[in-house]
Amino acid sequence: MKIYTKTGDNGTTSLYGGDRVKKHNIRVEAYGTIDELNSNIGMLRDLSENKKINFSLIEIQKVLFKIGAILATDCKDNTKSKVIILDSDIEFLENKIDVISSELKPMTHFIIPGGNKIVSYCHICRTTSRRAERRISQLNDYQEVNKNILSYINRLSDYFFIISRKITLDLNIEEIKWIP
Repeated sequence: MKIYTKTGDNGTTSLYGGDRVKKHNIRVEAYGTIDELNSNIGMLRDLSENKKINFSLIEIQKVLFKIGAILATDCKDNTKSKVIILDSDIEFLENKIDVISSELKPMTHFIIPGGNKIVSYCHICRTTSRRAERRISQLNDYQEVNKNILSYINRLSDYFFIISRKITLDLNIEEIKWIP
């Protein structure tokens, strides 16, 4: 099987199920941003030497594949999907956030991203999560998206912020506070 089909040469792509849409369709933007996020997480994982964080990142990547599959399916009734985002997927993130947060000093200011390649990649993942959330929210205006997808992506950006702070602490890097 060839990797190229030439069917997208006219600016359209096929959704799961066969419907063709423009490549700039909000549904394609939504799952494309999830794909971009998943790739950035791969780079973050490659840079990380923390086995606990890397385990979590792989689990997150698996859930993002599920989200991508759901978003790439243009069906009016998403309740019939065999792939779903469970409450336990969200609870996994919340648990990780709570555990890591308990090890950190409370925040008193906004933090300027950066300080180390891996910390910067945490922030790239965080902001890509936020963009994915905006795209999925926009899609939800046209066709209802399972609420667990929106909740998961919202929690995910919080997770990346928390691990950026954890890695900063572990590497003994100074957090640069934004003081207006």
